[in-house]
Amino acid sequence: MTNDDAVVNLFALAHPGRLNVFRTIVKAGPGGIAAGKIAESVGIPANTASTHLSILTGAGLLSAYRDGRSIIYRANFSHFSELVGFMVEDCCEGQDEASQALRAFFKGKPAMAEAK
Repeated sequence: MTNDDAVVNLFALAHPGRLNVFRTIVKAGPGGIAAGKIAESVGIPANTASTHLSILTGAGLLSAYRDGRSIIYRANFSHFSELVGFMVEDCCEGQDEASQALRAFFKGKPAMAEAK
């Protein structure tokens, strides 16, 4: 991941509504969730959800597929893990406190702890 890629991803997440949408989709797991249910869960109009979903998908954080009349959105966990890895890649060299804090946070969270 490049600095420019990270900026695009962080911009996509740097809005309370988009962050709520992204977290809702993450909670839905690998099976994803329909666009209508996302809007309902977050409590926003469908057109607002559509805008947020478009920005998050354009950043590579989500993927979408059609299932009948619904569009199902899924978190791109490998892409998000790459972003997290990029953010913390150089933080712990010779910094025991930072290293310990990250290990403590990711302890018991195997999907994120294994990603990089």
